[in-house]
Amino acid sequence: MTTAPAAQRDLTVPSEEELVERARAMRDELLARQEEAERLTHIPADVHEKFLANRFYDMFVPKLYGGLEVAPKTFFEVCKELARGDMGSAWCFALAANHALHVASWYPKDVQDRAFGNGDFRAASVSAPTVKAQRTEGGYVLNGVVDYCSGIPYSTWYLGQCMVQQEDDSAPVMGMFLAPEKTFERLHNWGDSIGLKSTGSESIRFTDAFVEADLVIEDANMIDIGVKDGTVGSQLHGNPMYAGRGLLTFTLSLASLAVGGLYHALDEFERLMRTRKTPLPPVQLRLYDVDYQRHYGSAWTKIRTAELTLDGVIAKHAEYCQGTVDGSREYTFLDDWSLACVVRELIVQLWETLEHDLLRVVGSGSMRQGERFDRIFRDMTSLVTHRNPMLREQAFRNTANLLLEIPPPEAR
Repeated sequence: MTTAPAAQRDLTVPSEEELVERARAMRDELLARQEEAERLTHIPADVHEKFLANRFYDMFVPKLYGGLEVAPKTFFEVCKELARGDMGSAWCFALAANHALHVASWYPKDVQDRAFGNGDFRAASVSAPTVKAQRTEGGYVLNGVVDYCSGIPYSTWYLGQCMVQQEDDSAPVMGMFLAPEKTFERLHNWGDSIGLKSTGSESIRFTDAFVEADLVIEDANMIDIGVKDGTVGSQLHGNPMYAGRGLLTFTLSLASLAVGGLYHALDEFERLMRTRKTPLPPVQLRLYDVDYQRHYGSAWTKIRTAELTLDGVIAKHAEYCQGTVDGSREYTFLDDWSLACVVRELIVQLWETLEHDLLRVVGSGSMRQGERFDRIFRDMTSLVTHRNPMLREQAFRNTANLLLEIPPPEAR
């Protein structure tokens, strides 16, 4: 983990509105330090310390362990505000902070005591099961490399998936595991992507790493953890937000960053409207040109539509969590999958808004290396080619299979 001086945390309990305001107040600093963050390939250590002091990392940590236990809507609002300053830095934060929600939902109290007990929990996570796990006395031995571990520079744990080798040489079984920082090695190999350079998305390596038995849950898939009648976490903490599934909440993290990133682009578009002139007569500030006004209004409307849709999905997620706890309805895989598809569509549509309404008329001078539009273009390009949006077309087919109850081709 990247080290930094101990933070002077605000030990008071901020309101959820105060947390959002604190994030909003950091936008200018994140914007000013984008180039530095890209050079480091993760957020600077003192910025991380400010995140700690503002208690951003505590948002999904249960109150039982001194956390804030805020509603998911507040967490994603904070992510959006930070991304409006710098999308890459916000990504580095969000994908280390959001997995406290899953650990608090799915792991038993003894594990949560160890993970959250010292008040210093952050965990990168990747769903690809590229690690092999071998049973041994008292636990498991892990071996393998995991790529794209966003937020790993400041993570104290890693939440991942593994293939548990079977003693009878039968097919391995997928498992979920939680590993402390001492068990893995950072490979410091991030930074050569076109964008999202400051996300700290390094690879990590497990080499004969031992983890205790209760840190591995066999026959578990993070994108399909059953939550019928609630979870160990919702029962332990008495809060239905810990009864949710995993696919949607991860996709929500990406989408909230995209909304913030597009507002960042719109802020810069407005600045250029107020400072640059039209290329053709009548030469005037872009601010007074009817076409630039139309482009601005179109982009704002589409971003705001995405933002409000995101709020609606988060509200539906909360409704499903409550229903699965009180027994009125189960939060099903189809629920999780379909909401995640809606959110994925927002990400793609936000990219299309950037390309169609803003980039085409921003001018080549705004695309020079180091310019704000250069960076947001690179960051959004990296997001839209991320594994989650990349699987959009396959997800459409899978959605039809689920809704129409059609067996997938391999099962026919």
